Amino acid sequence: MPQDQLEAMPQEDWYGEDVATFGDRLAAARDAAGMKRGEFAKRLGVKKSTVAAWEDDLSEPRANRLSMMAGLLNVSVGWLLTGEGVGVDLEGEGESAEAGLLAILKDIRDIRTRMKSDLDRLARLEKALRKKV
Repeated sequence: MPQDQLEAMPQEDWYGEDVATFGDRLAAARDAAGMKRGEFAKRLGVKKSTVAAWEDDLSEPRANRLSMMAGLLNVSVGWLLTGEGVGVDLEGEGESAEAGLLAILKDIRDIRTRMKSDLDRLARLEKALRKKV
């Protein structure tokens, strides 16, 4: 998409309580802690792809990992889950030059989530059809 069209798109606050997901908060906290995915994964004892799936909202961690990551990132478990409680200071992030890119990233994550849901539905329909044939 050309730059002028990207700039014309409405800018959403990517970290707003009403739009941020668990994955968004996890990625923000990891970035604020200055950790790369690989380093964070190693400290948690999981694969880098597992952290990527959490940040992309494709899966969720178990309670013991959630507690460990909150400690590593210096945020509360409640903030990671709901956005309420002790989290990272995100004041002014919405006005940064990256806000448009972050909104696009959120859209991509939403599309990926919908696509996964549609693929699961397709698989169920195919299975039902095979049983009837």
